Amino acid sequence: MLRWTVTFVILAIIAAIFGFGGIAAGAASIAKVLFFIFLILFVISLFTGKKTV
Repeated sequence: MLRWTVTFVILAIIAAIFGFGGIAAGAASIAKVLFFIFLILFVISLFTGKKTV
């Protein structure tokens, strides 16, 4: 999950540098959603002490 987040963040940064607004906005929104999903899973795993996949 973290790998997808990093991939979309890098894609959004590259698209923003080249000025592709639509692509950058789409990749940034996907990266934001994946980041929050990963963050929630991380917090849950901290409280439960179990590994989540």
